[in-house]
Amino acid sequence: MRILLANKFYYRRGGDCICVLNAEKLLKDHGHQVAIFAMNCAENLASPFQEYFPSEVQFKPGIGLLEAIRRPFGTKEVCDKFNSLLDKFNPDVVHLNNIHSQLSPVIAEIAHKRGIRVIWTLHDYKLLCPRYDCLRKGKIICEECYETTNRQAKKNSLYNKCMKDSWIASLIAYKEATKWNRERLEAATDLFVCPSQFMALQMQKGGFSPDKLYTLCNFLNIDSTEDIKTIRKDYYCYVGRLSHEKGIKTLVEAAKQLPYRLIIIGGGMENTAFPHSQHIEFVGYKQWDEIKQIVGNARFTVVPSEWYENNPLSVIEAESLGTPVLGANIGGIPELIDSNFNGMTFNSGNILDLKTKIQEMWMAKFNYMEIAAKARERFNAEKYYSEIMKIYTDSL
Repeated sequence: MRILLANKFYYRRGGDCICVLNAEKLLKDHGHQVAIFAMNCAENLASPFQEYFPSEVQFKPGIGLLEAIRRPFGTKEVCDKFNSLLDKFNPDVVHLNNIHSQLSPVIAEIAHKRGIRVIWTLHDYKLLCPRYDCLRKGKIICEECYETTNRQAKKNSLYNKCMKDSWIASLIAYKEATKWNRERLEAATDLFVCPSQFMALQMQKGGFSPDKLYTLCNFLNIDSTEDIKTIRKDYYCYVGRLSHEKGIKTLVEAAKQLPYRLIIIGGGMENTAFPHSQHIEFVGYKQWDEIKQIVGNARFTVVPSEWYENNPLSVIEAESLGTPVLGANIGGIPELIDSNFNGMTFNSGNILDLKTKIQEMWMAKFNYMEIAAKARERFNAEKYYSEIMKIYTDSL
């Protein structure tokens, strides 16, 4: 089978990118021909299809800003290069991932009009929320724009200046959302793959047909999580961006009241933005080999998110290393945690509850080997492959 994977970026930038790279390897390992469509970024991995990549755009002042503003609506460069790639590669399936704004859903329409099967894995809530994360001003959970039959509902994102607290950015996001409305997206897409049940339910709340939705959890390359540690070191950890929606400030506030060592992996806010504590260690951004060692030796890891996490790889990776997870009870996180077997949950944003649960996790006994075994069975690449092939061939 010939499969074209589309994503804004073609390097290990975030969870969506890692999922695409994992999917590319999995499909190639099974003998399929795989093409890539992404922006032409300097950080990209080498690709034989790079000549078809449209130029990189960034939404910041400077040369190219006008092209960036036009890009969400489908520019000539994107259309021409995508059409050329379709001519060259002739795919059986176009599998979209994170394409909004920098590539735009115009590529779904182009593929659909050619009679190519279009599959779209949803990594965030951009099809429901002009901001993508269901946060008003980046802090307040909001579902006002779900009312897709009401054009006024989408205008809330403009009135509230949801994008970067900017009228201009919010206007672009509003115009983008109204152009690529539910009816148009559904018409161009054969099936939306939802990595969590929570995502599928949110899509239904936004008016999307249940017949167009299929829940399929992300998978993991099990070879990257070998050597499970049965004896753990005296620390717990956090892996992710240092940003508000990830709940990092809530975690630090709870952790500074406790005597346990916390290792924080990730970039974003400056360390000086957090209260100082001798037992909280910021180690910055790390590659997977280093993350694996830190998480694999930890007593547990914390996922304190304060937004609708979808199907976070940080949870899947930790459990596959046999490491229990203390997760916020928000979004798709609770679907991944079996209380008192592979972790616990706490009330998202609640410092006192988080502090209490950290203490309980520190004292609890977990079977690390059993956690890893269950996770490897659940997030197995071959299991994912079997399901995605049914989706590609419309044989569900």
